[in-house]
Amino acid sequence: MELIQLNRLSEELLLKVKMQKPTKELVDELRDAPSSFLGSQLVTDRSKKAFWINTYNAFYQIMRMSDGVAKTRIYKERVIEIAGSSFSLDDIEHGILRRYRWKPSMGYLTDPFVRKELKELAVENIDFRIHFALNCGAKSCPPIAFYDPEGIDQQLDLATLSFLEMETEIIEDKKEILVTRLMLWYIGDFGGQRGVRKVLQKVLGIDTHGYKLKFKPYSWVDALENFTEME
Repeated sequence: MELIQLNRLSEELLLKVKMQKPTKELVDELRDAPSSFLGSQLVTDRSKKAFWINTYNAFYQIMRMSDGVAKTRIYKERVIEIAGSSFSLDDIEHGILRRYRWKPSMGYLTDPFVRKELKELAVENIDFRIHFALNCGAKSCPPIAFYDPEGIDQQLDLATLSFLEMETEIIEDKKEILVTRLMLWYIGDFGGQRGVRKVLQKVLGIDTHGYKLKFKPYSWVDALENFTEME
């Protein structure tokens, strides 16, 4: 198998989901890939982010629409089988993509009970932009796009810009800036409130001096199959 096989499979799986075509063959291929592939193919942070974001987004849709997994337990169910190992959505997001951050800690603490396997697979550096790429099937979630290792930095920049433009509001008379609640839940990933302000300045060109940050309510209303047209 070629070097980028896992990344290619994750993109193909997500495309099948988008096109509402059967996914079993690709799901089986990912499951049956040699266990060594996770360590030998997903070496760089770019390859890890592209693969696991595509995989997360594809399996969330599969688990909800095809497998009927309830929203109350969808993040904990360790039913995503990749190269001989089983993962949950939380394993992928918090264990691998967020470098084993403890989920309730807002990004400030590592998980003391993280599995050794997740430590070995985790990215080297936490990238706050993943929060604008992972889709949880809700109205307030970022839309689903396709990611590849070579272009992922530009793709994540575009996802970040698009989502923040859509979700950020400036209330001039109250001197308030309303931002996505994702920035509160994972505020440590952004570098605290100061980091959030820096992101708004860098991405949107907003001067936040003198403004109070407010975090918008999050809508958990179902919004499945929310694919962006930017890919």
